Amino acid sequence: MRHRVSRLRTRALAVGLALAASALLPSGSAGAADSYEWAALGDSYTSGVFVGAPKPPLGDASRDGCARTANAYPDVVDRELAEFPPGKPVSLTDVSCGGATISDITTTRQTPIGPVQPPAAGWPPVDPQAVRAGLGEGTDVVTIGVGGNSLPFFEILSTCFETGAAGQSCRGHYTNPPEGEESLQDRLARVQDEYIAMLAHVHRAAPDAEVITVGYPAALPEDSGDCDRLSLTELSLIGHDDVDWLRDEVLKPLNRMIQRVSGFFGDRYVDVYSSSVGHDVCQPAGTKWVEGICGDAEDFWPAALPGTPLDCGTIDKRATLVHPNAEGHANTAAHVERAIRIVLLQR
Repeated sequence: MRHRVSRLRTRALAVGLALAASALLPSGSAGAADSYEWAALGDSYTSGVFVGAPKPPLGDASRDGCARTANAYPDVVDRELAEFPPGKPVSLTDVSCGGATISDITTTRQTPIGPVQPPAAGWPPVDPQAVRAGLGEGTDVVTIGVGGNSLPFFEILSTCFETGAAGQSCRGHYTNPPEGEESLQDRLARVQDEYIAMLAHVHRAAPDAEVITVGYPAALPEDSGDCDRLSLTELSLIGHDDVDWLRDEVLKPLNRMIQRVSGFFGDRYVDVYSSSVGHDVCQPAGTKWVEGICGDAEDFWPAALPGTPLDCGTIDKRATLVHPNAEGHANTAAHVERAIRIVLLQR
């Protein structure tokens, strides 16, 4: 649940911007059926995965394995915009998908990996998100939260877990990688090129849309000493030096790249890192906005993942794999809602 003071401030801002938008619209300029069209694109940090009821619900024939949920930030923002419309209603098309890479936004078909009640043959591939969202001349706003899976961040995190278990550091592995494997700098450079190509594609597909990019929260602590190396509800065996390296050389540069490229295109970047410092994975329950390798999740979410040795059921937790919880999504929602209202005032 969002903190009461933060929610009141957001509501006050929402009402003010809604009234301002109404005042700026010419009288009778919009019919009752008119609405702003918003497309939400992104990976699991957008889709929500375990923070609320599945959307579509379990048993629905339209489920696609992308693990979208209620209380993910697009859903939270959608409810706020419905309660206080910015001049006219906003229609959300959320096609975010857990596991999505940058290319899955615009050019490649993704095979979803949602672990909740998959078909016997696995989830069928889905079209690129730009296609599924129907981006076009009628699109008013596009929000995009993606990039981590293109490094891929979880692979780096897993390597750090393995080296940490052996009493070694993963930093050297990515600074001087084995032959045939990309270094971290090569990965970041490649991801930047992919992000540029993605934004160019989105702008071509939706030439009149306002594009808002969303960075990643402060999943890792500013002080690695906050982490208990024995706790699966945090980062477990990842060494403190590697936690510092992951924060300063992986996560922060990724956010800076997204902000830099967004600025080049004239797009609005939403910084959720600054506001989430101190709410990282190594903080106690009730303070953390990011769950650890194992953590608290809705009952439908699994404790063990097929094909891996991880079983969080042994500590009565779920396999949350360093993802935002409902509080984390509420924080992102407050910033994304503000950004959407601001860009819509300019239309």
